[in-house]
Amino acid sequence: HSRKSDNLHGYKSNSTSSHEATKTISTSPQAQQSKETTLRTPTRISKKPLLCFQNVKTLAMKPLLSHLFLTFLFFILHPIVTVSSPDNDSSTTATNATDFIRTSCSATLYPDLCYTSLSGYANAIQQDPARLARTAIGVSLSKTRHMAVYVSNLSREADYGADPRASAALHDCFSNMGDAVDEIRGSLKQMRQLVAPGSESFRFQMGNVQTWMSAALTDEDTCTDGFEDVAEGPMKTDVCQRTGKVKKFTSNALALVNSYAEKGTN
Repeated sequence: HSRKSDNLHGYKSNSTSSHEATKTISTSPQAQQSKETTLRTPTRISKKPLLCFQNVKTLAMKPLLSHLFLTFLFFILHPIVTVSSPDNDSSTTATNATDFIRTSCSATLYPDLCYTSLSGYANAIQQDPARLARTAIGVSLSKTRHMAVYVSNLSREADYGADPRASAALHDCFSNMGDAVDEIRGSLKQMRQLVAPGSESFRFQMGNVQTWMSAALTDEDTCTDGFEDVAEGPMKTDVCQRTGKVKKFTSNALALVNSYAEKGTN
C-alpha cells in the first residue's frame, strides 16, 4: 500500500514536473521565436498566390478593355458612314437633274433664263421631260398672272389720268393678259392629264397644249402693241419691259412643250 502511494506520488510528481517543463519550454525564447516563425510562414505563403491572382486578373482585363474600346469606336464611326451615303446619292441625283435641265433649256430662245427659272425645281423634275414642260408652264402661268394683276392696277389709276390713249392701251393689255392666263391654265391642266406617250390621245392632248401656249404668247405680244400710239413715259416703258420678260417665260415653256411633244410622238 505504501508502495502504491509512493508510485502515485511519483506519478503526480512526474506529471507536475512534466507540466512545469512544458511551461518552461513554451516560455523559452527559442520557443517564442519558433512560434513566431511558424505564424509568419503561412502569412508569406498566402501573399504569393494573391499577387499571382492579381496579375492574372490584370492581364485578363487588358483584352477586355481593348475589345470595349474597339466596340466604342465602331458604334461612333459606323453612323457617320451610314448617314453620309444617302447624302452622296442625293447630291449625285440633284447634279444629274440640273444637267438635264441645262441641256433641255439649250433648245429654247432664252436658255439662261430657262435654266435659272427651272433649276430650283430640279428635285421635282429629275430627268423627266414631261415634268420639265409642266413646270415651265407653271412658271409661265405665275408670271403672266402677276403681270395681269399689275396692269389691272395701272388701268384703274389711268382712268383718272389725262391721257385716254394710255388708259385704253392698259385696258386692252389687261384683257390680253387675262386671255393668256386662261390659255396657260388650260395647258397646265391638260399636261396633268396626259396619257402615255405614243398614243393618238397623247398627240391630241399635246396638240391642245401647243395651240394654247402659242395663243398665250400671241396675246402677250398684243399687249404691247397697243402702246405704239402712247407717248413715251415711265409707265409705258415699265409695262413694255415687264411684258417682254413675261413673254420670254412663255416662249421657253412653249419650246419645252414642243420638244416633249416631238419625243413623245416618235
